[in-house]
Amino acid sequence: MPEFTAYPTGTPCWVDVTSPELERTVSFYSDFFGWEAEQDPRPEAGGYTMFTRNGRFVAAATPPPVEGMPPHWTTYIASDDVDSTAKRVGEAGGVLLMEPFDVFDAGRMAVAQDPTGAVFGIWQAGAHHGAQLASEPGTLVWNECQTTDSDAAGAFYRAVFDYDVDRMQMGDEREYRVLTVDGKGVAGMMELDDVPPNWSTTFAVEDADAAVAEAEKLGARGLVPPFDIPEVGRYAVLQDPVGAVFGVLAG
Repeated sequence: MPEFTAYPTGTPCWVDVTSPELERTVSFYSDFFGWEAEQDPRPEAGGYTMFTRNGRFVAAATPPPVEGMPPHWTTYIASDDVDSTAKRVGEAGGVLLMEPFDVFDAGRMAVAQDPTGAVFGIWQAGAHHGAQLASEPGTLVWNECQTTDSDAAGAFYRAVFDYDVDRMQMGDEREYRVLTVDGKGVAGMMELDDVPPNWSTTFAVEDADAAVAEAEKLGARGLVPPFDIPEVGRYAVLQDPVGAVFGVLAG
């Protein structure tokens, strides 16, 4: 059971899904992944709901901060100093959508947008360091920046998080980039022209085909049918019943 108690700067450490139909969203993911859900009772928490698996935090759900925001998953990248990282975002050509602020005693965060348009969170741990379980079925396994300009995005993330970038060719002749911290791949980057720039969230499952079938029974929609990625696993893309998009991967 891969348990985590800390995340180095630059490592995706947490994900949450924003939904205008919070109860419906919580019900779907609870049924699909077998997660337990507990909503923060404090009024100032705004309905933020933590998901657990085997008693460990794995993800969360939240209503939108402003009316009209579409459903989506947000990737949070760890930082030892969110204020310093936020400053780097501006210096590297990104935009701060939410300036750094404290989240009770849980930590300190900001929300930023890279120069190509992909939005991500920055998380400085307090009492909450991020996902306590990952890389096993029903938990977060990978995060990927999908962008229309890999060169611009790559330069931005190197400047902000000091990533090294490994490049590899995919079977369809596209280039895939892996963002590394201390020699370990922590996130991916792919250039795509058919989706708006975003940070995608992928969860591990035991069987991708079975997971897609089960998700569709629960009201989700398959966007990309399961397919094999050599030396990685079998991958598919789903849209939950409210509209947030996520991936599933069977290694």
